[in-house]
Amino acid sequence: LDEIGDMPLEMQAKLLRVLEEREVRPVGATKTQKVDVRIVVATHRDLVRAVAAKEFREDLFYRLNVVRIELPALRERPGDIELLARHFAVVLARSLGKPPVELTDEALAVLTAAPWPGNVRQLENELRRAIALGQGRLSAADLSPSLAAPG
Repeated sequence: LDEIGDMPLEMQAKLLRVLEEREVRPVGATKTQKVDVRIVVATHRDLVRAVAAKEFREDLFYRLNVVRIELPALRERPGDIELLARHFAVVLARSLGKPPVELTDEALAVLTAAPWPGNVRQLENELRRAIALGQGRLSAADLSPSLAAPG
């Protein structure tokens, strides 16, 4: 579940009930069904702070907080940017029906220096746009001008 920290309290109660009772009632159904699920969640919010502020249910937090993996923002992992950019270039070109895309050193330098407030999704979308509009080899000129702008 992506962005669990933004889930309304009412929905949190429903999710907690599913996890505790291990059953759901599909929309339109009259009977419940047993489920055996593992939940993986992600959020950009500080859930400990949200619990303290009564913005996130404490009982749900402890139910979900079994194995915690903290991943720093993309701007704190510049070494990952080239790897991700090359991966997205291959996958996105294929999905858009385009031939393989090469990223120039200049394009990679701009991508690596960008602040990426939108993290990996922003990087992926930037490459999707550049590949959709570009032709084969992506240079710095093919990237959004805002990437070079501060903040």
